[in-house]
Amino acid sequence: MDEPIPVTRDVDWGIAKLMPDVDRARAWLLTVNGAPQSYVDLDDPTHLEFEYARRLAHAVDAATEPRRALDVLHLGGGALTLPRYVAATRPGSRQRVVEADRGLIALVAEYLPVRDGSGIEVCAADARTALEAEPDASADVIIADVFGGSRVPAHLTSVEYARRAARVLRPQGRYAANLADGAPFTFLRSQVATFAAVFAHVCLIAEPSMLRGRRFGNAVLVASHAELPVTALARRAAGDAFPARVEHGPMLERFTAGAAPVHDADAAPSPEPPGGTFSIG
Repeated sequence: MDEPIPVTRDVDWGIAKLMPDVDRARAWLLTVNGAPQSYVDLDDPTHLEFEYARRLAHAVDAATEPRRALDVLHLGGGALTLPRYVAATRPGSRQRVVEADRGLIALVAEYLPVRDGSGIEVCAADARTALEAEPDASADVIIADVFGGSRVPAHLTSVEYARRAARVLRPQGRYAANLADGAPFTFLRSQVATFAAVFAHVCLIAEPSMLRGRRFGNAVLVASHAELPVTALARRAAGDAFPARVEHGPMLERFTAGAAPVHDADAAPSPEPPGGTFSIG
């Protein structure tokens, strides 16, 4: 059998590369402009290489009883890591994936196709535009993993955007977003304040060293009108290879103290990561 070889292609937002993992037979790393975007194991879609992807999966796993099918809206597609995970762990789920980069969609469809009958539908659109077109109370989970380069776009950070997400979620539904920031956490604190202004319950999943300001990194924000299963989330996060903790309640309030909700008029993208933070080869 021929060894898989790397693939490089111009896409809408830059240069995408698919690089095979020498340790896993049909696993691939997707980068765009040198920044890792997704990791997919076609033989084992439950294998989540990136820690932030595991934390987003924890939010899905704790949403309801195991293997129950869900309606999931994914804002940001990449190589469809989380949609594949949900399809494998919750058969029968209906999933809509919104990805703005048509070239990237074509690349993934050609080299990393999803199986027939997966319940995964991919559409090319801006994330907020697509969210605004979704019916009321149509999703059990919204997963937001949208980066323009290495930054979360400004129009996905506001109270107005959070209200649209809340409209699309069912009463027990939850929103989970991958965010990136570093000390003094101006962006991350404002995001907690923004979603707390719309949702009754908010928590943050991140590694302790990141929250102590020792490095720039990813944090997963989870929000819902229903009470969040923070104990279950904390147990799952603590068992990861790089253990994380769940900030909520008074501790999260202290973290957010003084931060104001962001509105469309003053929204800004997440900060540019320090040089080399996420880049590879």
